[in-house]
Amino acid sequence: MSYKLIISVVPQYAGELITNTARDAGCPGGTVLMGRETSENGIIQLLGFGDAPKDITYNVADDSVECNKNEKSSEKILQSEKIMNAIIKATENKKRKYGIMFSLDVGNFIKAGSLSNDNSDSKNCGEKNSTCKTASKTNGEKIMNNSYEMINVIVNKGYAEDAMAAARKAGAGGGTIIQARGTAREGDAKFFGAEIVPEKDMLMILVPCDKKEEIIKAITGVKCFQKAGSGIVFTNQVQNFTVLGKK
Repeated sequence: MSYKLIISVVPQYAGELITNTARDAGCPGGTVLMGRETSENGIIQLLGFGDAPKDITYNVADDSVECNKNEKSSEKILQSEKIMNAIIKATENKKRKYGIMFSLDVGNFIKAGSLSNDNSDSKNCGEKNSTCKTASKTNGEKIMNNSYEMINVIVNKGYAEDAMAAARKAGAGGGTIIQARGTAREGDAKFFGAEIVPEKDMLMILVPCDKKEEIIKAITGVKCFQKAGSGIVFTNQVQNFTVLGKK
């Protein structure tokens, strides 16, 4: 099985448009998260286009299948491409820099109630898309593969802005903060010898690959990272980055 996680960052309350469009294109479901952007005017503004609440949508596509490009065409494309093309079309008349969309490779994907990764339900593109066949063909539309990395920073609540400020100085344009919480159990603080703070901020920053190391170095140099247990940083390679809205 080959899966792609499609992530979109759009204005608040627009998440339903994205997930409904993805569902109509064959995605069986999706998740909408609430976040806020931290971007300022800069050279590269990728995650975040101002200071406003955002919806972040997660949709998983099964790329072990291919689907008809549209109802009138017999040309085959991967499920993730069909979903992303549909989202681009649904937002093409929105304002410029309406949002962004990109995809990440997914490792194991297991549905609740299944006993293995090989779940028969995951082989279908959805009830509304019965023309899917197993394949491995790649065919894009308005989507470019770009050399970007997503830097994920999880820190104690209140420190995401400090991490973002350091990232900007190193060349990042903007980021999106999601409120989260840790899952440490009572007594873990004593066991690890560090203070465990349940409330967390998760910061996502999309950057060109050639700037990644410099930006990570700047983030990990922030004072809040000098204390054990105060945060973590990890990265993902990004594919199919596109800006949503009017061109």
